[in-house]
Amino acid sequence: MHRTLKNRFWIPLLVLTLCFLVIEKAAAQSKTIESAGDVLLFTLPVTALTSSLIAKDYKGTWQFAKGFALNQAVTTGLKYATDKKRPFNNGDRAFPSGHTSTTFQSAAFIQKRYGWKYGIPAYALAGFTGYSRINAQKHDGWDVLAGAAIGIGSAYLFTTPYQKEHMELTFSSWEDNHALGFKYKF
Repeated sequence: MHRTLKNRFWIPLLVLTLCFLVIEKAAAQSKTIESAGDVLLFTLPVTALTSSLIAKDYKGTWQFAKGFALNQAVTTGLKYATDKKRPFNNGDRAFPSGHTSTTFQSAAFIQKRYGWKYGIPAYALAGFTGYSRINAQKHDGWDVLAGAAIGIGSAYLFTTPYQKEHMELTFSSWEDNHALGFKYKF
């Protein structure tokens, strides 16, 4: 009888320990997802801007900057105008999701400027950022959907497809000479 009582004592303790470990792991995983979304909030815009600078696509850099500024103005304006509470009393100004609008604006710029080859991974990362905001209980689906729409819309207003310069017309003059040149890169 003593041995049976001892075995019964360990079973609930084991179950409680396993529950604690599962809950702790789930909470740690949720925090990791939230942190990854926070990192993407900075990584996607920096990638979009840096890519255009490296490619010496200064027209694209300017288009990105205009879309980014509009996106931030609309998102911030709506946050203050609506002052919607976040889920589970996690703060104010939930609508729209700023993380989502920023990452979707960057993804839409990359896709529209440089094509779907680069746009698909960018949109996947932006979508993960939206998911991370819901998972962290900072936003609901409407906040994230509105953020995505504002981000995509602000990028599409200013962004045109990238056309690499193939032709160049040059003019030079020195002393009494003048030269008009034409270059074409294949």
